[in-house]
Amino acid sequence: MLSGRRLDLLDPSPLDIEIEDIAHGLARVARWNGQTKGAHAFSVAEHSVVVEQIVGHIYPRLQPHWRLAALLHDSSEYVIGDMISPFKSALGVNYREFEDRLEAAVHIRFGLPPRAPVEVKRKIKRADRICAHLEAIQIAGFGEEEARQFFGRVPPDLDVQIRPLPPNKAQALFLDRFEALSADLATTPKRRSA
Repeated sequence: MLSGRRLDLLDPSPLDIEIEDIAHGLARVARWNGQTKGAHAFSVAEHSVVVEQIVGHIYPRLQPHWRLAALLHDSSEYVIGDMISPFKSALGVNYREFEDRLEAAVHIRFGLPPRAPVEVKRKIKRADRICAHLEAIQIAGFGEEEARQFFGRVPPDLDVQIRPLPPNKAQALFLDRFEALSADLATTPKRRSA
């Protein structure tokens, strides 16, 4: 990693994970394999910030530590990239298990339980699909009906604009949101439930 850390991908240690490495990597990983409109790719760092915002919008009482989990939901992609689900299945290895080990190390590093409760994961996944719908319509060339077919509906009161940023700005956006959530965590007692 640019921080100088060496991360064992098969047995990742929380001690080798730095938020700056995550932000740097995610800001340089393109969603939709870069097949989007605009001067810049829409990065996983930006996607992560939008997913966290959507989680906050549709679940306003969600604890800050679970909002941090939403921000970090694709954190494994800072070292392994963003692959579409059908391709992960076609690889013939348990890719999800690999991602889960890395995600657990990231969670532990930033004070979260290694695994979020199923209900929290469900909430984050819902926000992730809503974000994918918005991305599909706004930057990936999908029509509304096609996006709805693949990703479901978007809440009518949600107004989110997808604006791809250059990597340095996407990285700063991600780090700023991480810092804000970390500050919230410092003043809010943790509850295990959603």
